[in-house]
Amino acid sequence: MTSKARLALMATAAMCAAGIAAAQSINAAGATFPEPIYKKWFSDYKNAHPGVEVNYQAVGSGGGITQLTKGTVDFGASDRPLTDKEMGDMKVKPIYFPTVIGGIVPAYNLPGVTQQLKFTGEVLADIFSGKITKWNDKAIADLNPGVKLPDLDISVFHRSEGSGTTFVYTEYLSKESPAWKDKVGVNQSPKWPTGSGQQGNEGVAGQVKQTPGGIGYVEVTYILLNKGMQYGLVKNPAGGYINATVPAITAAASGVTSFPVSITDTTGKSAYPIATMTYLLIPSHIEDPKKRDAIKGFLTWMLTDGQKTAASLGYAPLPKVVVDAEKKQIAEIK
Repeated sequence: MTSKARLALMATAAMCAAGIAAAQSINAAGATFPEPIYKKWFSDYKNAHPGVEVNYQAVGSGGGITQLTKGTVDFGASDRPLTDKEMGDMKVKPIYFPTVIGGIVPAYNLPGVTQQLKFTGEVLADIFSGKITKWNDKAIADLNPGVKLPDLDISVFHRSEGSGTTFVYTEYLSKESPAWKDKVGVNQSPKWPTGSGQQGNEGVAGQVKQTPGGIGYVEVTYILLNKGMQYGLVKNPAGGYINATVPAITAAASGVTSFPVSITDTTGKSAYPIATMTYLLIPSHIEDPKKRDAIKGFLTWMLTDGQKTAASLGYAPLPKVVVDAEKKQIAEIK
């Protein structure tokens, strides 16, 4: 090997070593609700920025909050706001960064029924409390005239772990049903009156899909990921039976100027009633400057390029007013 070739080889090796040294690994955990879009974003961001890799564990909002509290992850992800106690337990106060808006739908499995069923909050509360146990119950039939409902037992499936999706769903049921509010209430891990627990949105969707007569609640993206899966229209406060489309989910967040915020049962005529923002919980102080810069870089990308891919997976992108507020928040991360 000539001296010139040797020098070129040494220079290449040095550049590779520098690239390895500059690589930044970030660990995060939390909600399954946004997992499909997060997996895409983290992959797309790594392709655009090879020096940064985000490793995400979809363990539920409760698990993400717990890991962030323990300091075992760099940031968490949740579909619900932290309680005062949870915020007080944090060593470093986190900042909420909304990422996308999503809808939670009642998914069901009724072979032979081709029409999309209609539900009210009260009927859903009665199903998930065990009061309604048959698919041809009069309460369901009255909402769906002309639909031949089977004389089939209802099998209820819900989340088994602490879940932001559950928090939002039970918040909606509590707004619609006084009986649900009094007996079960709003909780990420409620004492379920009936049904079988499954892990994650994926677990609930999978169990419903393979169980004739099954019903569960899942983020609408999991309907798109399970081709042919049935899900219902839900009545909103304006009296319309609304499909969880991107425009209807977007309408639920109309007028939002601060966060975290509840957007279930908003009053817009076209708004889907079981909707929520989902959040990244970013520590306000990150000691490692390289990691801090990497996280801030991802947030900036997420609020611009990342938003462009949200609708392809059934999520609604953030309103401009929210994006603008978050861009200002990035500077608060020290």
